[in-house]
Amino acid sequence: MSTDRRNFIKKAAVGVVGVALGSKINANTNSVSAKSYSNIIGSNDRINVAIQGLGRRYGAYKSTITNKDNNIKLLYLCDVMKSQRDKAGEKFGKSLDYKFKLENDIRNVLEDRHVDAVFMATPDHWHTPGACMAMQAGKHVYLEKPCSHNMYENELIVAAQKKYDKVVQMGNQQRSSLETKSIVKDIQDGVIGKTYRATAFYASKRGRVPNQTKAAPPEGLDWDLFQGPAPRRDYTDNTWNYNWHWYGWDYGTAEMGNNATHELDVARWALGVGLPEQIDVRAGKNQHLDDGWEMYDSMEARFRFSSGQVIEWDGQSRNGYNKYGKGRGVIVYGSEGSVFVDRNGFELFDIKGKSIRNSKSDGSEGGLALGGGGNLSDRHSINFYDAIRGKAELVSPIEQGATSQAMTHYANIAAKLGKASFEIDDQTGRIFDRDAMKLWSRSYEPGWEPKI
Repeated sequence: MSTDRRNFIKKAAVGVVGVALGSKINANTNSVSAKSYSNIIGSNDRINVAIQGLGRRYGAYKSTITNKDNNIKLLYLCDVMKSQRDKAGEKFGKSLDYKFKLENDIRNVLEDRHVDAVFMATPDHWHTPGACMAMQAGKHVYLEKPCSHNMYENELIVAAQKKYDKVVQMGNQQRSSLETKSIVKDIQDGVIGKTYRATAFYASKRGRVPNQTKAAPPEGLDWDLFQGPAPRRDYTDNTWNYNWHWYGWDYGTAEMGNNATHELDVARWALGVGLPEQIDVRAGKNQHLDDGWEMYDSMEARFRFSSGQVIEWDGQSRNGYNKYGKGRGVIVYGSEGSVFVDRNGFELFDIKGKSIRNSKSDGSEGGLALGGGGNLSDRHSINFYDAIRGKAELVSPIEQGATSQAMTHYANIAAKLGKASFEIDDQTGRIFDRDAMKLWSRSYEPGWEPKI
């Protein structure tokens, strides 16, 4: 192993040094210019990409990578599970007429100077550490939600983007919905008068989850690398394949980080607000009481802003009753009417509740899950490429994503503490509660602490 390679891997595992806590993440506008993103990516304008994480989301990037009109070249498919690398390699291999590499360790990918950008679709605990490592190595990052595992990382990811001046797009794909962008502009222009409340909701039919039992890691899984920044523990059966979401806080961020991120981002965008000044939460496990699910599966949260506006969250992970007539979405209330908006489009109502206008998407990413991709993911990815080339502004720059993500972290902190309410400094993001501030960060595996 060369000295340069050894030094890089050592630095990547430890992270880069120094960041001051308290960096401001409260962003109300997309302030990052396309000019600031300009960089040299080769005389032919080609962008060389890698994908880290080959589970349920990697297929969302496939169509724009394999479309020759986009001038994208896939260099690596990376995952800690061999079967997922092989499966993804086979799928991409059917669409590409050149060879790419399958890799277990993202650090080997980041060492390759030819890689321009990385799509990151790993479990939540890897998102900020992996993105910081990528930026340190000179890569742009498309970062799936949640952009952070906790509030410390939430600040860190924004600070890293500013330090390394890389394009960092958060994967809240509804920001690329033509219908959502159109109605949000109308709302902000006063189509329903003065807005005062938004209700964001999600109802799903997730079933029973197996109780954890100690077991040998599945064949082909690099369990140590899967854990990465998280403290080491023995493997428990069925953890690696999605149930890491619900097996404690080592890897996941519960339903707030998993799905509320999307809806709360739209609600905050529509109301034009930043960080809240108070949160009230009621959360608990209310379904399948004896199974292995260790998080809350039901949460109601209320975020109050200094403007007097309110965002409500109604999340039911395992009760499929569609209280609002849909499985997910956002209702925005104003002094002169209201709007319902989801991934399928929107409907505008007057003050009497009469429908006066609607627009439906002809895309394929409606419903409860984004799944393997569709028009929203395509637009979001193309916007990412255009921003790297200096031809467009990001529709979801990381400071916007982190502001929305903070709401989910506040709710999770309240749920962990069992506290119904606490106040927040809406300028710094700090919580006026000592017990809550103790959960600002988390414990990391020594040598894997994310830093910049």
